[in-house]
Amino acid sequence: MTAPSALDLKPPDPQPGGFGLAGNRRTRADSLFKGLALASGLSVLVVLALIAVSTTQKAWPALRAEGVGFVTGSRFAPNVDIYGALAFISGTMIISAIALVFAVPVSIGIALFLSELAPRRLRQIVIYIIDLLAAVPSVVFGLWGLIVLAPVMLKVYDWIADKADPIPVLNVFFGGPVNGRSFFTAGLILALMITPIVTSLTREVFDTVPPGQKEAAFALGATRWEMIRGAMFPHSRAGIIGAVMLGLGRAMGETIAAALVIGSSARLTAHVFSSGDAMAAVIANQFGEAGGIHRSALIAMGVVLFAMTIIVNMIARAIVGAPHIAPAKGRR
Repeated sequence: MTAPSALDLKPPDPQPGGFGLAGNRRTRADSLFKGLALASGLSVLVVLALIAVSTTQKAWPALRAEGVGFVTGSRFAPNVDIYGALAFISGTMIISAIALVFAVPVSIGIALFLSELAPRRLRQIVIYIIDLLAAVPSVVFGLWGLIVLAPVMLKVYDWIADKADPIPVLNVFFGGPVNGRSFFTAGLILALMITPIVTSLTREVFDTVPPGQKEAAFALGATRWEMIRGAMFPHSRAGIIGAVMLGLGRAMGETIAAALVIGSSARLTAHVFSSGDAMAAVIANQFGEAGGIHRSALIAMGVVLFAMTIIVNMIARAIVGAPHIAPAKGRR
């Protein structure tokens, strides 16, 4: 009897998903993990849908009574059952825009300093301070703005209003009368609050720029600023936009800090130095003592704010995914 040759020996047929019992266990584990991940992702959508449905049900009496006038009317008078939220919508957008105008350049500057210029030891200290600033409760920022910032800024507002009053266009936005508790003060506080968020995300985006791109720019004779403008910004543009939109969402939804320094005046105005109100602030100030259709109107403002944040995120996703914004595939 002759021994079988090496050509006659064949490996065993592979089992589905692997070899033997170990392969079956691996297949079951992968399927279980896939199911858990899918359920976790879908749970977020389910929670959002439940929030939207439940709040809309509670807000429906006010929305049905006011109709389109709820978002187009500027008068909010619960004593006569008139509920127009346009002044609060406008106030929310004004303070959010002011916050972005001040926070975004500062955040990008800090992120560039930490990524390109700061020594290693100083870099760790600044990162720790930024993270600590992000952990400060919003009520602390609000109290500081009310007690310290508002009286100081009142003198600055007076000076700017005196200079802007004779100028036809500027006096619409920066003219008098002025108030320390105003849109501008609220915007400054929100800028201080969202700066750590935008800075941290932007710094992480800058750190993902391949070193080869920077070295190639320097090899071509570019200065540091030319390298940042030509190599870092194009690669990081999508991430920067995402960080800014996340900061915008935080600014639009901030409650306590804005309620303390905005002045709580329900009026539609373009004067950034005058008192006003925002949707989140008026909900916090009035919800405890509201009832009936008044409470329904406040919940309806929450629904509008929820819809605005979703629209902002959808716009951010569209901008980030645009071909002229997103970095080209395969770019290193």
